[in-house]
Amino acid sequence: MPPASTGAPTVTLGAAAPSSVPASESAPAVAGPAVPGRLEPGRPGYRRMSFSLFAAGVATFALLYSTQALLPAVSASFGATAGQASWTVSAATGALALCVLPLSALSERFGRRRMMTASLAVAVLVGLLVPFAPSLGWLIALRAVQGAALAGLPASAMAYLAEEVRPRALVAAIGLFVAGNSIGGMSGRILTGWIAQLWGWRAALGAVGLLAAGCAVVFHFMIPRARHFTPGSLDPRALAKTVTTHLSDPLLLRLYAIGALFMTVFGAVYTVIGYRLAEEPFSLPQGVVGSVFLVYLVGTLSSAAAGRLVGRLGRRGALYLAVSTTAAGLLLSLADRLAAVLLGLVLITAGFFAGHAVASSSVSRTATTGRAQASALYQSAYYLGSSAGGTLGAVAFHSGGWTGTVALGLFAVLGVVTVTLYGSRAARAERLRAPDPEPVRN
Repeated sequence: MPPASTGAPTVTLGAAAPSSVPASESAPAVAGPAVPGRLEPGRPGYRRMSFSLFAAGVATFALLYSTQALLPAVSASFGATAGQASWTVSAATGALALCVLPLSALSERFGRRRMMTASLAVAVLVGLLVPFAPSLGWLIALRAVQGAALAGLPASAMAYLAEEVRPRALVAAIGLFVAGNSIGGMSGRILTGWIAQLWGWRAALGAVGLLAAGCAVVFHFMIPRARHFTPGSLDPRALAKTVTTHLSDPLLLRLYAIGALFMTVFGAVYTVIGYRLAEEPFSLPQGVVGSVFLVYLVGTLSSAAAGRLVGRLGRRGALYLAVSTTAAGLLLSLADRLAAVLLGLVLITAGFFAGHAVASSSVSRTATTGRAQASALYQSAYYLGSSAGGTLGAVAFHSGGWTGTVALGLFAVLGVVTVTLYGSRAARAERLRAPDPEPVRN
């Protein structure tokens, strides 16, 4: 995967605070000379870093969404509605959203590598207990603990990459981490689907726990030592000041909104799709429903290609392409033909992962200080969107069927377009306000 073009603009969604990025949207991203010790394709340690974070991404999404493909089976086992069973997903993503900021602050003090390792270890241990939950309430509670444990990984990973990878290779590196997310989401759902069909949903959750344990071992032994991390303070006032600075940056706020809205679509669609495919006119068995998540491979490709998209289209152009692809997939999935639904899922998945990779990498490049907190705020918005999308998607499906879920998704897509257009206008207004350069005097 070649690095992103150095000619891609640093800011494409509008003007940001002066302390974060240049006001001019046309300013090019400066790659600069190679920084000693920084990782990039072809340099020692880059492959180890990429593979270890890829494994961490696989474990994160496999664990976080381990019950999503099993929701019909969980509903049947506990006599629960789709909305009640959806909390086994929403509790995990919601807890992650709430805990990601405080755990990212700990990573500023104790290190990204240590935080990521501890988060994976605790999440795996809880994952091995989840299959023994005696009731739906216990299952939801354990999933919330698991989500809280995983909160230490995403923002720390983004900050680790921003510190250890050369800037022009950052989009590609984050794209590979996001690609690991998509592989984890896919493999976890396929694994649980077929195992649940043969031995039940509890055995399926146990298999996911073992898969994540293997990934955690790979991560621990392969992640390179951080060379550019400087320990920070745990002073709550300093943390509050950093968070306030990020939340006052218009560009970062727009990126947080975009991440949340994209994930609302994705959470709604993939929480409900199992119910739709198990019902008429499809009536697919559990194993086949799980295999539908093979479309996550498309997300692997689109997220890994995010750097190339930004290089060719700019960040705004890449976001518009991601939004258009997602909307087309939602509309196509309304058909009652399986081929059309599957193609719709392919387009939704490709659009979502491309948009997420572009937005998350933009956060890492925009924040010049407190990168872990900037990434943590993005992750909070992102997973709150997932939690809201899963719950609201299930409610919409219960009220209006698949059409209701699609309507929710289109509303969120419209939100992404609105935020991006607003950013474009803000950038143009900023350029118009900028004073003309003084004439050269001879």
